Amino acid sequence: MENGDIIQSPSPLRKIITVASIAAGIQFGWALQLSLLTPYVQTLGVPHTWAAFIWLCGPISGLLVQPIVGYNSDRCTSRFGRRRPFIAAGATFVSIAVFLIGFAKDIGHHAGDSLERPTKPRAVAIFVVGFWILDVANNMLQGPCRALLADLSANDHKKMRTANGWFSFFMAVGNVLGYAAGSYSHLYKIFPWTRTKACDVYCANLKSCFTIDIIILLLVTVTAVTTVKEDPIAKQVQEEDTKAPSPFVGEIVSAFKTLKKPMWILLLVTCLNWIAWFPFLLFDTDWMGTEVYGGKVKGTAHEQKIYGDGVRAGALGLMINSMVLGLTSLALEPVGRLIGGVKNLWGIVNFILCACLASTVLITKIAEAWRQHNGPNLVHPPLNVKGSALAVFGLLGIPLAVTFSIPFALASIYCSSAGGGQGLSLGVLNMSIVIPQMLVSVISGPLDAAFGGGNLPAFVLGSIAAAISALLALLALPNPPKQISLSPGMGGGH
Repeated sequence: MENGDIIQSPSPLRKIITVASIAAGIQFGWALQLSLLTPYVQTLGVPHTWAAFIWLCGPISGLLVQPIVGYNSDRCTSRFGRRRPFIAAGATFVSIAVFLIGFAKDIGHHAGDSLERPTKPRAVAIFVVGFWILDVANNMLQGPCRALLADLSANDHKKMRTANGWFSFFMAVGNVLGYAAGSYSHLYKIFPWTRTKACDVYCANLKSCFTIDIIILLLVTVTAVTTVKEDPIAKQVQEEDTKAPSPFVGEIVSAFKTLKKPMWILLLVTCLNWIAWFPFLLFDTDWMGTEVYGGKVKGTAHEQKIYGDGVRAGALGLMINSMVLGLTSLALEPVGRLIGGVKNLWGIVNFILCACLASTVLITKIAEAWRQHNGPNLVHPPLNVKGSALAVFGLLGIPLAVTFSIPFALASIYCSSAGGGQGLSLGVLNMSIVIPQMLVSVISGPLDAAFGGGNLPAFVLGSIAAAISALLALLALPNPPKQISLSPGMGGGH
């Protein structure tokens, strides 16, 4: 027995599905973050250059919160079980954070923010606090959910693959629902009280989306924690485990010292891969609103409307992206075998990522030329421009499915040869994911400002990183000796 794991028979599939459904609530909120929050924070008066710094919380909390929560949930002796107290607490804090974010303008206005001034400092402060609580709570919630699925599978590998598959399925459901809600401009009419003196239609739509998120998350969480029971861990097991070294101080440091060459190459490829991905994940809908549609966050009422239309089109693109991701995930293993292994598959799709990010420059230039030709009266871009932009979103679902799966599978193989388990290998791999995200969050805003503003400089940087990662995957990364399941359920959606 390791880390207090309880040996038991696998739980029925209905219990696994019930717990996995929490992923829909988590991912619904995450989809709203990706599609709506970067544009929303700029309406509060935060410059585009500084917007990326707010996103630092995601990587920082991923680096610290998940290992700490996971370590303590392994040793929790509550009579309610090891995981359920953390799941319930995480869902509660997510709901509080979402309320603060959605109602930041209203609270800021009542606290003294002027409606006439473009910058609303009190609303910004409330938003930042809520946003950081949200990312911490999401990590507090997601880690124990995955751990509970492992507990319910009781070391049955087939049941574990099934549990991961259902978790991945509900992630896709949450993505589609979140992006669909973000792309619908009249959602606030369902909750008419969301539109206030301080909160315009765009803000009201955001509040309505987050209200739905709270309802869905609490519904699935309450269902899971009340219907799926856990056996409390024995007190003596907890006392024995507290004598073990801290996983991120002891085991992680030890793991880095014993890493073999294939794992170091994997970490490098993964690092470059996330340098490529994170700028687009941060600013995809802002790119649609600003560069493709030609709107402005701070401009005339018409320019702001055009910007909002572009952001909603970007949310539609993200929904298409999620659908392609789900379909692609089903074909990863047969396609990988067909083209000679997972490293070839990873290299090829990273070239697709490179091409898609580079194409944003061409699409932007075509959209700008069309607007110059048609004069100052802003209207929506022509169908070929909008269609090309949405096609980029859709095509990016292919490399995203690989990014969520192959690195995690390879990490498990490479680290197992050194005596490490999947949890330890994913902990090591996680550092090569969150550190690049922190780097991009710091440099993307100043980089864009240095080249005249906009999102293209960060996208070009991402395209270059994707090309380098593709070459390293093809030329330096060794194929694993034995193929394993490439289900995206092995990885996280953040």
